[in-house]
Amino acid sequence: MNIGYINYLNCFPFYYHMFEVEPVEGVKVVPAYPGELNRLVKNHELQMSPVSAAAYTYLQGDYVILPGFCLSSVGYVKSVVLQSRVPIEELDGKRVGLTTASETSVALLKILLAKYYKVNPEYIPVKPRPDFADVDAALVIGNEAMMEPAVPVEYSYDLGDLWLRKTGYPVVFAIFVAQKETVENEAPLLRDICRSYRTSLKVLKNERELLVGRASEMYPDISYDISRYYSYLRFEFTDELKDALAFYFKEAFEAGILAEVKELEFAKL
Repeated sequence: MNIGYINYLNCFPFYYHMFEVEPVEGVKVVPAYPGELNRLVKNHELQMSPVSAAAYTYLQGDYVILPGFCLSSVGYVKSVVLQSRVPIEELDGKRVGLTTASETSVALLKILLAKYYKVNPEYIPVKPRPDFADVDAALVIGNEAMMEPAVPVEYSYDLGDLWLRKTGYPVVFAIFVAQKETVENEAPLLRDICRSYRTSLKVLKNERELLVGRASEMYPDISYDISRYYSYLRFEFTDELKDALAFYFKEAFEAGILAEVKELEFAKL
């Protein structure tokens, strides 16, 4: 079975046990940015993977959500930021760079700017670590958001914090999905993968320094305190976070940004 791995610091707590202690037999792990994993899943090249939550809008029907896991934050997240040369309120008509690495964060930013800040910038694609040569602001996510900026910028806005303050909801940035056919035919192997995830999360809870130390070795360019960063994240897909995801989909659909999601369909394992 081919499964994905978001090659960011935030996903490592799910994979510590699989990478460092005990691989899951019969599983090949494919590391990539979220946007690339979304594409691989859409093309049925991965049977199970974490994906941008926004990707579920076009994966629904063929894929179901693993009910126990997600990548989310309640407020500050530190790894999804808008870096800007001007205040966010002054971005109307300005050029804002969008990374192609994550669909969830792009939709999140567009909703925030249009609905809650009443600004309409020009969006252009930029590389994951922008140099601001052609833009006034840029969305920066993942590991790049926790590195020193390529060029100094005066303003930095944490999208998890903005979303909570404007809507009252947390943000679910990524979910884990599996092909329906895989759930039907390879449920025991999927249960093994989920068991490995839960074991890893227990290490984060009970032997934090061990996991954080290995994460710092894997991602040496991170300038932020990794242990503190993990404290901002939520990895268990609680009912509160499922409601938050449903609200996000509603907002994105009403804004004409994403296709409609009528219900979240979960795997029964």
